[in-house]
Amino acid sequence: MSKPFRIGLVVLAATLLAACGEPEDTRPGQPVKHRQQAFKEIIKSFEPMGVMLRKGSFDAERFDKLSAELVAKRDGPWSYFGPDTNYPPTKATAEVWKQPEEFEKDKQAFIAATDKLQEAVKSRDKAAVEKAYDAVHDSCKTCHKQFKER
Repeated sequence: MSKPFRIGLVVLAATLLAACGEPEDTRPGQPVKHRQQAFKEIIKSFEPMGVMLRKGSFDAERFDKLSAELVAKRDGPWSYFGPDTNYPPTKATAEVWKQPEEFEKDKQAFIAATDKLQEAVKSRDKAAVEKAYDAVHDSCKTCHKQFKER
C-alpha cells in the first residue's frame, strides 16, 4: 500500500469518526446544551467529594468548599427542561414531560439532599457526611433511573 493511499485512509477514517459524534443543539437558546453543561458543572463539585470519601482522604475544609459549590450550581439545569426541549442531543427520557410532578418531586429530593449534605459538612463528622453524600448520590440515581436514557 502506498504512503499517499495510507494517509488518505487515515484522513477518511478520522473524518468518519468525527461525523459520528453527538448531534449539536442548534435550537434557539440551546436549552439541551445548557442543561447538559449545568449537570456537568454539578458533577465537577460532586465527584471530587466522592473520590475523597472512597479514598479515605476526607478533608473537611475542601469538602465544605465543594458542597457550597454544589449548592450554588444545583439549580442550573432545571429551567432548561422546557416543553419543547425533548430532542437530540438530549439524554432525558420522554417521562420528564409525561410525568412532570414526579420529575419535580425528584428535583426537590435532590435539592433537599444537598441541603442536608451541606449541614452534615458543617458538623465535620465524617460518618454524617458520608451518609448525606450517599443520600445525594441516591437522589441522582433515582431520577436517572426514570428520567435519563441509559
